[in-house]
Amino acid sequence: MAALLLAFCAAGTRAETTIKFATLAPEGSTWMKAMRQFTAEASEKTAGRVKFKFYSGGVSGDEKDVVRKIRLGQLQAGGFTGVGIGEIAPAVRLLDTPFLFKNSGEIDHIYKAFDADFRKYFDAGGYVLLGWAEVGIVNIFSNAPVTRTEDLKTVKMWLWEGDPIAEATFAALRLKPIPLSVTDVMTSLQTGMINGVYGSPLSIIALQWFARMKYVFSLPITNASGAVVVSKKTFEALSKEDQAILLQLGGKHFQALTLQSRKDNGESIAILKAKKLVFTDPAGPAAVAELEKAGEEARRALVGKMYPKELLDRVEASLKAFRAGRKKVK
Repeated sequence: MAALLLAFCAAGTRAETTIKFATLAPEGSTWMKAMRQFTAEASEKTAGRVKFKFYSGGVSGDEKDVVRKIRLGQLQAGGFTGVGIGEIAPAVRLLDTPFLFKNSGEIDHIYKAFDADFRKYFDAGGYVLLGWAEVGIVNIFSNAPVTRTEDLKTVKMWLWEGDPIAEATFAALRLKPIPLSVTDVMTSLQTGMINGVYGSPLSIIALQWFARMKYVFSLPITNASGAVVVSKKTFEALSKEDQAILLQLGGKHFQALTLQSRKDNGESIAILKAKKLVFTDPAGPAAVAELEKAGEEARRALVGKMYPKELLDRVEASLKAFRAGRKKVK
């Protein structure tokens, strides 16, 4: 009887778990609003057994700093863009490679078809994927019009320092960008060290970089990934019930965030046009083909460095089949 009573008391007083979560996203952003909705429901559904403490706006450092702090146990979870994802599951960055996708339908198809594969890469890195949180389309912004690859050679282009995907992209385009951290970009725009940047329309507005730009190349160079992850050690310490709750709610809230991000990027394009930025289209089919060829070269250059050839081949084959199926429907 005493043993049963002790077991009952232990079950009824299961210790609360507070997950320390860091992200570059500022408080009040669409991203953080979604995070707070997710964590509020998670706390409710777990009867307070799982709670989150936020470190938003980069107060815990850049994404590489956050990954390091998770490994040290100072943090337990994070919301990452591709740069952070590359630190914990490099193969997943295949999703960020240039000119891989042509539209949101293709993006959704690959994320769904290869979800199990990508989750395995996170698992191997010591993390559990709670949900995808897409950053969205990435355009080139500059002070000179761009309609073809040749035009980019006159631009003093920024490179996010330490990003192998961006490095491979610009190498394939035969460009020599200037590597800088995100925090140094605005100063470098003001001094004229650079006059070209890239990012999602929403992020370019949030960072105020648009104020130094005149032109936007309308063809996105990539679709930037994003993910919310928790350390496997922390996740596995939770009950099976609470694990299931976090995964279910993560899928729900971060899918909604992805759709909202797409809407926000669309609205941001309208804002940029209202701010008199000029959107330029590719010069023609030949210009698009040249860019897509560079994208293919960049993807092949990253084989063995970021992801295996087998994964790239499967993703490209799946996209080819998906496109063929869509053509038949039309």
